[in-house]
Amino acid sequence: MEEITGAQIIAEALKAQNVEYMFGIVGVPVIEVAMAVQGVGIKYVGMRNEQAACYAASAVGYLTGRPAVCLVVSGPGLIHALGGMANANMNCWPVVVIGGSSDQNQETMGAFQEFPQVEACRLYSKFSARPSSLEAIPSVIEKAVRSSIYGRPGACYVDVSGDMVTARVDRARVRAAPCCPPPPVSLAHPKAVTEAVAMLKTSKQPLVIVGKGAAYSRAEDEVQELVELCGLPFLPTPMGKGVLPDDHPQCVAAARSRALLQADVVVLLGARLNWILHFGLPPRFNPQVKVIQVDICAEELGNNVKPAVALLGDIRNVVSQLLGCFRKDAWRYQSDTMWWRSLKEKMNANERMSKALAAHSSVPMNYYTVFHHIAELLPHDCIIVSEGANTMDIGRTMLYNRLPRHRLDAGTFGTMGVGLGFAIAAALVESGRKTCQRVVCVEGDSAFGFSGMEVETMCRYKLPVIIIVVNNNGIYSGVDPHTWDELGKMGDLTTIAPPVTLLPEARYDQVMAAFGGQGFFVRTPQELRSALQLCLDDWERPSLLNVLIDPASDRKQQPWVSPELLIEC
Repeated sequence: MEEITGAQIIAEALKAQNVEYMFGIVGVPVIEVAMAVQGVGIKYVGMRNEQAACYAASAVGYLTGRPAVCLVVSGPGLIHALGGMANANMNCWPVVVIGGSSDQNQETMGAFQEFPQVEACRLYSKFSARPSSLEAIPSVIEKAVRSSIYGRPGACYVDVSGDMVTARVDRARVRAAPCCPPPPVSLAHPKAVTEAVAMLKTSKQPLVIVGKGAAYSRAEDEVQELVELCGLPFLPTPMGKGVLPDDHPQCVAAARSRALLQADVVVLLGARLNWILHFGLPPRFNPQVKVIQVDICAEELGNNVKPAVALLGDIRNVVSQLLGCFRKDAWRYQSDTMWWRSLKEKMNANERMSKALAAHSSVPMNYYTVFHHIAELLPHDCIIVSEGANTMDIGRTMLYNRLPRHRLDAGTFGTMGVGLGFAIAAALVESGRKTCQRVVCVEGDSAFGFSGMEVETMCRYKLPVIIIVVNNNGIYSGVDPHTWDELGKMGDLTTIAPPVTLLPEARYDQVMAAFGGQGFFVRTPQELRSALQLCLDDWERPSLLNVLIDPASDRKQQPWVSPELLIEC
């Protein structure tokens, strides 16, 4: 009789499901689980906070299509991971969280870190369960992995009591579960596809919106063929950037407001009509707009705006269906229409405005100057991780993505603190693929503060991530050192200092240097270019550029959309 522990069963079950990465923070009762997964060849990455660990695991799921695991201790450890689970669910990214819990014979007795973990996780996951026995562990883990990637992807939770981790059972009694196959893909109803094609052919001002669902479904080749075959303008959502290159001649991101406002037919590919797309409603959208909605989730169809045509199915397959129709009966939207001229006019005007702001040579720099110089030096194939307020919004427009799944940001949930966890995940995935693609994490100084200690994780594992902290001394805006000193002379800063302010000119670069990475303190465009080039040349360690900008720097003035403009649609 060969006995096996619960920790070994968990490790072998995860290995059987082709799990490659585990992120977490160990402690009682899950130390043995982390050791066991390493024993079967799964990479374990020790993080500094459970939130960041869960963010990293979910990013691996998005980048690879297969979930990674977040391992946490009981009670507070799991509670810290709930933010990552909620973020994964909102983003529709697969992740499996395994949480240790108090021993079964101590339930309701006030055990160490006792908490109703299975019940709590049901609010933040697609599936939440505790195996009833050691023998049942493989089947529960298989279901968690399968549930995380089937249908609309999301988070799943498996609870393991402390006594189950170390308990032993005869290996012959354990019910092995084979690896779940890739998710089944579905096609839209042929009649609906025909209706969508007919509607597109009669549109006067069409627009394709490419969401991160198209990126997740690996639909980049099909979407690009559809856009180019039919001559359609397209607009990517923030993480839909790169499905088609941002510098593609048919990308109208620089005329986003006009494109959304005046389009008469919108093809929605794996994007939701939520806050990111202004709910699809006036005054940001034409009230008569016809929406052709393509989504994998039936419940999503019709949210906020009833679609003129609903195409339920896998994005890649549904776009292939549309292509089949256009190949049989060719149609192309002409490039000399008033719609194309209007979009290009607005794009050129916005680009001129951004270039004018970027050309400012004054010090401290503004956002546009910083991003102009960064954009000139970044490799075209790098993965860009971005979070912050203005840092993320302006960076989205100026830092181009040319490859799919090469932008990670605050996402649907608008979560701050995701950046460093995402960057660690991307660096590990790229290292495993041996693609030599750089990971560049562009952060606001406030956003960096949420998970800044993960720079130690980067240094420990020698991950050559480049972090660029765009430092304006605050949340949205800050004050300069002189103003801060004057505020201090006026009395208690807790009653005087604006709530948005942070310590002026904080030395975030020294945090990185303290752990053995490179740190650069940057004030001028020349210093920025020199430091960034040094970082790009160094593949041995992580780097951090602490880039000081004008605390009052802001986005260019955004257009106010008058309801009267809708008449022109």
